[in-house]
Amino acid sequence: MRKVFDNAGTALEGLLFDGMTIMSGGFGLCGIPENLIAALLKSGVKDITVISNNCGVDGFGLGVLLDAKRIRKMISSYVGENKEFERQYLAGELQLEFNPQGTLAERIRAGGAGIPGFYTKTGVGTLIAEGKEHKDFGGETYIMETGLVADLSIVKAWKADTEGNLIYRKTARNFNPMMATAGKVTVAEVEEIVPAGSLDPDHIHTPGIFVQRLIKGSFEKRIEQRTVRKKETA
Repeated sequence: MRKVFDNAGTALEGLLFDGMTIMSGGFGLCGIPENLIAALLKSGVKDITVISNNCGVDGFGLGVLLDAKRIRKMISSYVGENKEFERQYLAGELQLEFNPQGTLAERIRAGGAGIPGFYTKTGVGTLIAEGKEHKDFGGETYIMETGLVADLSIVKAWKADTEGNLIYRKTARNFNPMMATAGKVTVAEVEEIVPAGSLDPDHIHTPGIFVQRLIKGSFEKRIEQRTVRKKETA
């Protein structure tokens, strides 16, 4: 099966439908699938549920989908960098399912591993626990969380071969690897594509069996919050 596509738009052809659930990798603006997000915006798909640690920033990353009112619901851990997110949520225009960050990561990993649910102490006695099953283990109370899967996962890696084997770099190796396993279809964008067999098997983070489509992208790599020292005076 040919996995390498010319661009993000063609890589998403036939995969999108209104009301679908999409996992989007990255942490803040690091390791986000910039090209695939732009293609989602251009496609016109709407009423989507997005599973992602955060929702980008105003005007960039997943924030562009939010600005265009394409997102119906977010399943997230941190959303504090986006003013439009705050406005839509407080106005009742956006649904939000908050998760502790470790719980979100484990829900995605569990979904990719075929595990329908698991118990955790995180959130016991808080709003997170409301309506969830409680169970005692060894005298401690735990709550049950369900695994997460998506109709489509879009991820960003550093390097791939033509079979879809992926290598991530540094902070980009956050939610991307587990999301690549939890989508019914996974589309990856990378900075470099090399021939099959070129990658050291011991360096591969995501085996190509999890990746159905692949593109080489160009990346802005915007800084989320730029902080600089004031210029020293003579």
